[in-house]
Amino acid sequence: MGQRTLKIIALGSSLLVAALGAISPMQAQSKTPYPSMAPLDQYMMADRNAEIALARSAAPDSVSRDAKVLVLGPHGYETAVEGKNGFVCAVERAWMAPFDNVEFWNPKIRGPLCFNPPAARSILPMTFKRTEMVLAGQSKAQIMEGIATFSKKELPPLEPGALTYMLSKDAYLTDRGDHNIAHLMFYTPVMDGAVWGADRPKSPVMLNPQFALEGIDVFMVLTGMWSDGTLAPVNN
Repeated sequence: MGQRTLKIIALGSSLLVAALGAISPMQAQSKTPYPSMAPLDQYMMADRNAEIALARSAAPDSVSRDAKVLVLGPHGYETAVEGKNGFVCAVERAWMAPFDNVEFWNPKIRGPLCFNPPAARSILPMTFKRTEMVLAGQSKAQIMEGIATFSKKELPPLEPGALTYMLSKDAYLTDRGDHNIAHLMFYTPVMDGAVWGADRPKSPVMLNPQFALEGIDVFMVLTGMWSDGTLAPVNN
């Protein structure tokens, strides 16, 4: 499967947005598999230790074994393991996807990732804020409005060098088949993706619109290696 196809499926690309915009709201609702939030217990992991292990699998053991580990509780993310190296590992849920992603409320999504120290300080607060609003029962429209305000008034400035690891074999990122890919995510102010060579033929770099509303670009770089050191597929 090509890089362009991966971006369309996993990240809610502009092609998908255009396709949804071409049909009526009633048709769109009928075609949306997850039109609203499921019961909270469907997003939770019953086994706390399993969630800790899944979070740590986002990065090599040399990074994640000394990282702080968060797990999702009924009132937000909680510290399950105190860290030593400034990294923070967690399992994100579907509501961290772009707002136009049709799987925004998919309760099966599990996205393990490990934030490096700059990302833990300047990107992780968005995970906390979105999750806080979701667990408060807010609608997607309310979350979008709240995030826009939060980004302008409360979000710490984006720190240079902010990145996250997403190298887990066990991530579940979409219902549309086996589209998990091992990658790093680098965060920058909004810029022309051509500066990174993003989305060019044979390029391992993709531009992810996940945080466009917050004025942040996310550049995904395929690694070709899972966190355990085994080879991962790279489809360019």
